Amino acid sequence: MQRVQAEGHCRLALVLALDVSASVDAAEYALQRDGLVAALRAPDIQRAILQGQGAVALSVFEWSGRQQQVVVLPWVMLRDRAALEQAIGVIARARRSYSGFPTAAGYGLGFGAGMLREAPACDRQVIDVSGDGINNEGFAPALAYKHFPFDGVVVNGLAILGPDEGVQRFYREEILHGPGAFMVTAEGFEDFRRAMTLKLFRELNDLQVGERADGTTTCCG
Repeated sequence: MQRVQAEGHCRLALVLALDVSASVDAAEYALQRDGLVAALRAPDIQRAILQGQGAVALSVFEWSGRQQQVVVLPWVMLRDRAALEQAIGVIARARRSYSGFPTAAGYGLGFGAGMLREAPACDRQVIDVSGDGINNEGFAPALAYKHFPFDGVVVNGLAILGPDEGVQRFYREEILHGPGAFMVTAEGFEDFRRAMTLKLFRELNDLQVGERADGTTTCCG
């Protein structure tokens, strides 16, 4: 993969990791993909991307089993509205890469770390992991953080509530990594758009927030 050049100040390299494991059915996959597209089209998000102090680099990949990680959107510098709309179009046209595989979160995190090694030089590096289940194949996130290059990387979580009652605790206790890491909770895939919009807004603006006892977060007034 060819490294994208920042060509000017880049404030944030952001990797979005979308869950396509067996627990995500076709309708839920569409809600996740289309929810991300809608979040990126939200006026507050577009302003946060295009009017900040420095550009934003974005990439997106899907993850599930040990070897089932596929790049949906290679690194792109979002310098202007045309670049942003082109990136949104690529995501909107995506077709699911895999189905029927387990949830290998450690492998997904390792893949995300590899993506960041190819990212432009930016002030901050963030991986944004979404999912509706806990790790059930391969090594745990702790081993990924130990053996892959995560120095200076923040990993945030978007926990999607559903049949797996342990997902919220798993994301809070095992996925979150780095200073200021936070989790947003979606009340099912139907709530993914709202949760992703909130999450992107906070990541793009580097907002510091408080966390409630249940793992949800409060923000900024």
